[in-house]
Amino acid sequence: AQYITCKMQNCSEATRSKPFPGYIDHNSLIVQGDYVFVQLTSGGRPHYYVSYRRSPFAQMKLPKYSLPKVDKVFSKMKMWNDTYNLYISDTRGIYFTLALENVKSSQGLEGNVMIDLYEVAGIKGMFLANKKIDNQVKTFITYNKGRDWSLLQAPHTDLRGNPIHCLLPYCSLHLHLKVSDNPYTSGNIASRDTAPSIIVASGNIGTELSDSDISMFVTSDAGNTWRQIFEEEHSVLYLDQGGVLVAMKHTSLPIRHLWLSFDEGRSWSKYSFTSLPLFVDGVLGEPGEETLIMTVFGHFSHRSEWQLVKIDYKSIFDRRCAEEDYRPWQLHSQGEACIMGAKRIYRKRKSEKKCMQGKYAGAMTSEPCVCTEADFDCDYGYERHSNGQCLPAFWYNPSSLSKDCSLGQSYLNSTGYRKVVSNNCTDGVRERYTAKPQQCPGKPPQGLRIVTADGRLTAEQGHNVTFLVQLEEGDLQRSLIQVDFGDGIAVSYANLSSTEDGIKHIYQNVGIFRVTVLVENSLGSDSAVLYLHVTCPLEHVHLSLPFVTTKNKEINATAVLWPSQVGTLTYVWWFGNNTEPLITLEGSITFTFSVEGMNTITVQVSAGNTILQDTKTIAVYEKFQSLRLSFSPNLDDYNPDIPEWRRDISRVVKRALVEVS
Repeated sequence: AQYITCKMQNCSEATRSKPFPGYIDHNSLIVQGDYVFVQLTSGGRPHYYVSYRRSPFAQMKLPKYSLPKVDKVFSKMKMWNDTYNLYISDTRGIYFTLALENVKSSQGLEGNVMIDLYEVAGIKGMFLANKKIDNQVKTFITYNKGRDWSLLQAPHTDLRGNPIHCLLPYCSLHLHLKVSDNPYTSGNIASRDTAPSIIVASGNIGTELSDSDISMFVTSDAGNTWRQIFEEEHSVLYLDQGGVLVAMKHTSLPIRHLWLSFDEGRSWSKYSFTSLPLFVDGVLGEPGEETLIMTVFGHFSHRSEWQLVKIDYKSIFDRRCAEEDYRPWQLHSQGEACIMGAKRIYRKRKSEKKCMQGKYAGAMTSEPCVCTEADFDCDYGYERHSNGQCLPAFWYNPSSLSKDCSLGQSYLNSTGYRKVVSNNCTDGVRERYTAKPQQCPGKPPQGLRIVTADGRLTAEQGHNVTFLVQLEEGDLQRSLIQVDFGDGIAVSYANLSSTEDGIKHIYQNVGIFRVTVLVENSLGSDSAVLYLHVTCPLEHVHLSLPFVTTKNKEINATAVLWPSQVGTLTYVWWFGNNTEPLITLEGSITFTFSVEGMNTITVQVSAGNTILQDTKTIAVYEKFQSLRLSFSPNLDDYNPDIPEWRRDISRVVKRALVEVS
């Protein structure tokens, strides 16, 4: 497929543009929010490109030795044992760094991969993830978009008020993080933008996540503390901006009751929603911020039609909330008030007040914090070591950032750190950790490579071959490039930028060609070599050898090809019932037979992706008498240039000889 862009107001053949000269990989186009992702395979390797807010595409800089599955500004890298490493990019989606290793995954109903990662609604930078450690899956939480992760503190008491002895890091709370794609059924976890401090999820307490002994838990302070609310799984809906929580038990039996909480899950009241028990198939909240209406879908028996039960809770409230019904609540992480570089205070309804909240107002105040080291993560190519410092990874060369700029230009020289994406801190250590503009140094060319666009070392005669020239370091704009194709033709370019789309060439002859490339500037030069095998399709193989011979006499077998010049070939010879073949690079061999009888000889000729063969039978005698035959010297004049003609003539001669002998 090709990627084509044009303006809707005037989209014609003349106004269309192609960001990529060739084709993008099949089914690789992904559009998510502000980002467009595509994949191109070049030189046998996949390359990934991103466009942020429809800006020109840029190649994504991913850590080496990883295979990405792109999702917004997160990238999931496949590892072993059904886990993924999670990486996060900068705002433009170009430079990715490690956020969390060994994130648990599972397979969806349609074969798609589901990652145990949950973004908490209403709180920027807050995520929950299930990580595999020593074959145990544990739930971790982050408040700064993956820079720091910690285990969840389990509740101090159970549903009945009994103390729970669960000490970090040996014991913690673990949550199931699957979100339902079905709007009529809830997933294992839920949060809402209009109730930023409340998260409801199913899970368990212990050393690891379990599929048994599942209970329901709620937090009303954004994950700092948790409470157990049910001992079995329930569907939970948010009504009135989380001012009302509605819980309905997950069961295959018919039910007629549900539970309501007006104090963020601290206490629950039982209500009947139908006079007859109902098999519940799904629950749906009405759209809108101020909704107090929910609809239950189900049936009274397995043979009855669907029933829709609409429940309106407005009558429960006798008034709307006033200013004195609210209290301020500060978002924090275990007492740390600066979250993502800001202190945010929200307005919460007092737990003892039972009034309808109405429209959500968002945070009351938001004040930026002074930048500290905790607001910065390791930059692309850097890894955090045990002493807390960000140092270059073993595969990364920090000076490579300057390779794409020319003398006289500038680039951002990384300090090894970058501010966490969407972090709002100011001043403090920001200047020390922020990348600094630096003049591009003049560099001699280094790390030159030449490859074919498809990554193969073979090409077909008469067809276009696209060469790609790659340079690790050097001034791209001020480097002269010379390419010698090895067939007497050479080209020169004023700079490497003009070769980004590839260098095309057509070979008129078969053979092995030495392709050389030289790049030089005022500071030095570098060269590279590629050996290209150019072939043409092999159409026919004819094995030529005598029909008869005597014991221990050397005879010659020759593979005759059509056409005769096809390039580099490999010959595989099979004799009689031998299980081991003879492999040669020559089309002729000599051999002897020591035993009388009929013997078969097979030759297989390998040319590129094509393998053809021919088989002949030869009679071996102690002795035999031969008759000298002669043919008209102009016999070949009757050959209509068809390979089978000689074989057909040989059958006629052989049949005639059999008749006279």
